Amino acid sequence: MSASNDDREQGVDFGELDDDLDSHEYPAEKETLIEEYGDRELELPKGEMTLEEALEGYQPTDGEFRDADAVRSAVKNMVDAEAVGREGYSDRGVEGEGTEETESDESV
Repeated sequence: MSASNDDREQGVDFGELDDDLDSHEYPAEKETLIEEYGDRELELPKGEMTLEEALEGYQPTDGEFRDADAVRSAVKNMVDAEAVGREGYSDRGVEGEGTEETESDESV
């Protein structure tokens, strides 16, 4: 799976790192990925962080990432609130906002 450089996945823009992760040989240890790509920047709505910072504290199952998607999933799980835009924001309307629903409006 390869996203264009301006696509965000759950608030994280991997940029050119996305293609590098796809072409990397797997399974791969976290330390190997950090050595090779650790200083690469991930774009977040609230700023940036490196791959090394994003994976800090993460321990892959069996000590290795099985593929690029596993690395992306780990990053998205670890960046947590950093990848969230405005906290508490929802583009969904609030029920009842601007409208008054009465019993006579409901169909029986």
